[in-house]
Amino acid sequence: MQIREFQRLIEQIYFEKDSARGIEGTFRWFVEEVGELARAIRRGDPRQLSEEFADVLAWLSTMSSICGVDLEEASRKYAAGCPKCAQIPCQCPE
Repeated sequence: MQIREFQRLIEQIYFEKDSARGIEGTFRWFVEEVGELARAIRRGDPRQLSEEFADVLAWLSTMSSICGVDLEEASRKYAAGCPKCAQIPCQCPE
């Protein structure tokens, strides 16, 4: 599935609810999911990690839709490598 396809699917499933909640409320749900991902990373359970990454991606996608941002288009920022040094892999000093 392409990024744009995923974003459109999430819109079909959740956009009405999420846009009614607004960006601030939706962002709070996103942050909660990031917290769940952090706990899954600490635990190291591969199945739980996969589920939490999927949830974070879905919430990021729905926030992008609410804000009118096409994630596939936004991802092009990295198409030529690191946006600062333009290298793959990044050669920027830490």
